[in-house]
Amino acid sequence: MKDQFYSFIVELQNTITSKLEAIDGGATFHQDEWHRKEGGGGFSRIIQNGNVFEKGGVSISAVHGDLPPAMQAYFKVEDCNFFATGLSLVLHPENPMVPTVHANFRYFEMYDQSGTIVDSWFGGGLDLTPYYLFEEDARHFHQVCKDVCDRHEIADYALFKKKCDAYFHNSHRDEARGIGGLFYDYCKVSEKFSMQDWLAFQMDMASHFLEAYVPIVEKRKKLTYTEEQRKWQEIRRGRYVEFNLVHDKGTLFGLKTNGRIESILMSLPPHVQWVYDHQPDAGSDEEKLLKVLQQPIDWI
Repeated sequence: MKDQFYSFIVELQNTITSKLEAIDGGATFHQDEWHRKEGGGGFSRIIQNGNVFEKGGVSISAVHGDLPPAMQAYFKVEDCNFFATGLSLVLHPENPMVPTVHANFRYFEMYDQSGTIVDSWFGGGLDLTPYYLFEEDARHFHQVCKDVCDRHEIADYALFKKKCDAYFHNSHRDEARGIGGLFYDYCKVSEKFSMQDWLAFQMDMASHFLEAYVPIVEKRKKLTYTEEQRKWQEIRRGRYVEFNLVHDKGTLFGLKTNGRIESILMSLPPHVQWVYDHQPDAGSDEEKLLKVLQQPIDWI
């Protein structure tokens, strides 16, 4: 299972980065190969200061070794080894009319001291973070997610959307990070479904990331914007940073398993603002976005 999935994400990384370079038309991805002293490593590809993407990362990793004590406590296990592999991406466009996007597709195995698999699961999802709300973009993104789910009996779009809305939520501000998408975790074998069923769904969803995001980028990347709109984008990026550093479990896992810091924090945007008690004008497009972020919407 782990070999099948790792081979898939190696090819997926190539597909995604090639397409994004073509869209940007200027910058290209720089690749870093890194190694984790406890076992494993990965390939981080970063794009910066492009025509479209101010910063972005598309990374794959496969790490293994003793499960650190903090993670043993989290999973309520003892003396276990682990293997984790996945593809993670975050893209921060320069134009505030183009949304930031995040996606993660991962697989995890846990072993006893004899090397026997005692648990395994898939997890992941994708979500959209606009700075200016175009409802047709939100509907498109969610429709692609739903279409993939509808092809797999094992996948439940409504449930995964609900989990996404709940997970990507800045509880300390009582607002969503963005307009959601899908989130699923601990997807395991059951009496009805096999891990191969989950693998098929995971691969299908990951393969349709570009279909969900690229049409939005193409439609919005040449729209004009003002300095005030750019300022609003940077203020909202601050909320993105807050979520990733305060709430995100993936960041926590990476830090507690001695992952590569540059790769773990590649999701952070290059230009951010924190303006004290910033309030958008009544009736503005900025206020419209905030109202949507305060209450999840069923887009389709």
